[in-house]
Amino acid sequence: IGVDRFGQPAPWPALRTIAAHEGLFLMDDCAQSFGGALSGRKLGREATATTLSFFPSKPLGAYGDGGAILTDDPDRAELYRSLRTHGEGRTRYEVLRTGMNGRLDTLQAAVLLAKLEGFDAELARREAIARAYDAGLAGHVAIPARVPDSASAWAVYAVLTEDTRAREALQARLQGHGVPSAIYYPRPLHLQPAYQPHHDGARLPVAEDLASRILALPIHPELTDGEVARVIAAVQGQG
Repeated sequence: IGVDRFGQPAPWPALRTIAAHEGLFLMDDCAQSFGGALSGRKLGREATATTLSFFPSKPLGAYGDGGAILTDDPDRAELYRSLRTHGEGRTRYEVLRTGMNGRLDTLQAAVLLAKLEGFDAELARREAIARAYDAGLAGHVAIPARVPDSASAWAVYAVLTEDTRAREALQARLQGHGVPSAIYYPRPLHLQPAYQPHHDGARLPVAEDLASRILALPIHPELTDGEVARVIAAVQGQG
């Protein structure tokens, strides 16, 4: 599974090479990055199947839970449609497998269709905000590295502080200026209780270090230029 994290693409050429060599099925977790692109091609076609999330906080968000699976494999498309609707077969009263009720409800579909009309403009606004942050925050915190030859959907704009104490101080300063922030994510997967029994206690120092220093700043299309400037000033320690 390749994960397009925070809006930017995973290293798809390398992942496809590994999958082909090992005979692996390749899936794209594009929950945070619908609208992003790699080498001039929109994400969603890099793997055999791509999963999307339409949770309200995502770049293309509905007003409630929702998601989709993309594939150009007709056999997999038929399988996914069956699993989505109770495992049904050619008729609604034929059950071929154990499935679920995974249908997107009509209200959420209507919201998404309406929001698609302005989606490109929203992506452009997210990019403009990210560039403003890049220019204003460089030298104060570590700004996100951009994947070469790509376009990010900027679901999250995450910076890195020097250490945990610096992050706590920055988060407190932001709160004092009325600027929200969030930690994505405070605990790496290998330290989650659900997964600890499945490994030998090995450490993943890079993941643990990043989790101790990462902080996400506000980024959404409705932010005004004045609000963006206020976020930058708060990070810089002004005011």
